[in-house]
Amino acid sequence: MAPAIATVVYILGIVALFLFDRDENAHTSKALWIPVIWLLINGSRPVSEWLQTGPTISQIQTTPRPVEADLYLDGSPLDAAVWAILLAIGIAVLFSRREQVWTLLRANGPILLFFSYCALSIVWSDYPFVAFKRWIKAAGDVVMILIVLTDLNPSFAIKRFISRAGFLLIPVSVLFIKYFPNLGRSYNPWTWIPVYGGVTTFKNLLGMTCLICGLGSLWCFVAAYRDKEGTHRIRHLIAHGVILVMVLWLFWMADSMTSLSCFIMAGGVMIIASQVRLARKQLVVHILVAVVVLVSALALFLDASAGLVGSLGRDPTLTGRSAIWNAVLSLDHSPLLGTGYESFWLGKRLQEVLDLTKMKGIQEAHNGYLEIYLNLGWVGITLLAVLIMAGYRNVITMFRRDPKAGGIRLAFFVVAVVYSFTEAGFKMLAPVWTCFLLAVMAVPIAPVPERPRRAGADQTPAGRLWSGCPVTSGEISVC
Repeated sequence: MAPAIATVVYILGIVALFLFDRDENAHTSKALWIPVIWLLINGSRPVSEWLQTGPTISQIQTTPRPVEADLYLDGSPLDAAVWAILLAIGIAVLFSRREQVWTLLRANGPILLFFSYCALSIVWSDYPFVAFKRWIKAAGDVVMILIVLTDLNPSFAIKRFISRAGFLLIPVSVLFIKYFPNLGRSYNPWTWIPVYGGVTTFKNLLGMTCLICGLGSLWCFVAAYRDKEGTHRIRHLIAHGVILVMVLWLFWMADSMTSLSCFIMAGGVMIIASQVRLARKQLVVHILVAVVVLVSALALFLDASAGLVGSLGRDPTLTGRSAIWNAVLSLDHSPLLGTGYESFWLGKRLQEVLDLTKMKGIQEAHNGYLEIYLNLGWVGITLLAVLIMAGYRNVITMFRRDPKAGGIRLAFFVVAVVYSFTEAGFKMLAPVWTCFLLAVMAVPIAPVPERPRRAGADQTPAGRLWSGCPVTSGEISVC
C-alpha cells in the first residue's frame, strides 16, 4: 500500500475508533482535551521534534562529547512556549473549579509535601533556573490530573483521557513503522540494529506509551465484556480490541521487555482482582500485589544465576543498566539531600557518567528509585515512600468501593512500582508518572459546593467527584 493511501486509511480508522467508542450518555467537559494533549506530547515526542526545529535524540547522540552535556541545559523555546500555554489554560480551568480543587489538594498532603520538597531542592541545585523550569513542568502533571478528577463525570473522564490518547498514538505508531520508516524507525547508535519508535524517539518510550494506553484499553475492553446488557457493548469491544491488537504488535516490534512484562503483570492483577468474589477480600488483593512486586524485584536484583532474566532473552546485566548504576553511585554527591530537582544529569556529572560508561545519550539512571535518590537524596526517597504507602491506601479504598473504577488505579499503581525497577518511572512528564499520580490521588467525596450547570449537562451530584463512590455528608471521605 502506498504511504499516502495508508495515511488516508489510518485516518479513517482513527475516526472510526472514536465513533465506535462514543457514548451519548457520558458527558465530559471540553477542557478534558487539555490533559489529553499533554499526554499526547509526553507519550510521543516534543513539538520541536515534530516540527524538526530542535536537536533530536539521534543528533545529541552523535554530538562530540565536550558539547553533549550542554545540550540538555537550554531546551527548546518552542517546547517551553507549548508547555506554558497548556499550563496556563489548565490553571484557568482549575480556577473556575477552585472549590473542588481546594478540597482535592487538602486531601492529598503527601503529594503536596513531595512536590514542596522538590521545589525546595532547587535552592541547592547547580542549575537552579533549569531545575525551576523542570519543576514547573512537573507541576503541570498535577494540574492535568486535577482537571481530569474535577470533571463533570470523573469516571468517564478517566476513560476518555486514556482512550483518546490511545486512539491517536497507537495507530499512528503502526502507520509510521510500516509506511514512514524515516519517522517510525531509527538505528541503535552502538549496534546499528533497527530500532522501532513509532511516534516516540526510542523503543523504550514506545513501550511506555503502549503500556499506559494498552492498560487503558484493556480496562475498557474488560468492562464492556462484563456489561452483558450494555447498549453499545459490541462497538466498545471492537474499538478497544483493535487497540489491544496493535499494542501487542508494537510490543513485539519495539522489543521492550520491561513494558511488556509490566503490561502482563498489571493487566493480570487488574482482571483477577476485579472479580466480584475476590474484590471483596481485601487480603487477597494485598497478597496479589505483593507477589507481583516481590517476584519482579527478586528476579531483577536477587537472582544470582540470572535465570529468570535470561529466560526472557535479556542480558543478565539488564542491557548495561548495572554499569550505569555503578557509575552514578561512584560519583560524589549529597546522599542526604541530593543534587537538586532533576539536576543530576546536567553539566559535569553527566559528562563524568558518559566517560565512565562509554555510552551516549544517557539522561536517566534506568531506575526510578535511584533517580529520586540522585536528585533528592534520602529525604526524597523517604517522601516517595510515604507517597507510595498513602497512595496504595487510597487505591485500595477506591477499589473496595468500586472494583470497576478502582481496577485501572490498581493497575497504574503496580506499573509505577515495578516499572521503576529498571526505568525512570518517577520522572517528570513521563506517562507512567502521570498515571501514577492519577492512581494515588485521594478524591474527597463530600462536602463539595454545587457547581452551576447548563441545560442538558450531566446531573451527577457535585459531591460525587468519582463515579461509583457513595455521596456522604458532614465529613470528607476518600476513594
